[in-house]
Amino acid sequence: MSRQAPLHSRRVLVVEDQYYLATDICEWLEGAGATVVGPVGNAAKAFDMLDQGVDTAVVDINLGVGPTFDVAQALSERGVPFLFATGYDAATIPSQFESAPRLEKPFNGSQLVDAILCLGGR
Repeated sequence: MSRQAPLHSRRVLVVEDQYYLATDICEWLEGAGATVVGPVGNAAKAFDMLDQGVDTAVVDINLGVGPTFDVAQALSERGVPFLFATGYDAATIPSQFESAPRLEKPFNGSQLVDAILCLGGR
């Protein structure tokens, strides 16, 4: 794994409903060598993407309808590590997901890549 592509060979699902932020996240991940799955802006599309196989996921808590944790639950059940990328504070996150890393918006590409690397995996 090269220093320039720390996420080489990783398939990262991006679940984010804000177009410009989703675009930035995808660019940052691709720049770090990841293969981006998505981005998708709602839970139904995220569930469809899970069947394509993902190693890691970046999940927004609010997909336009208020806080939802359905995607996080599905990822947990499949054993896929994920992090929350959100404007919500830690108190909003249910206790079952309190160990999931949380990047508070706004964040930058370096913070995102570092957080994904901390999740482990390939």
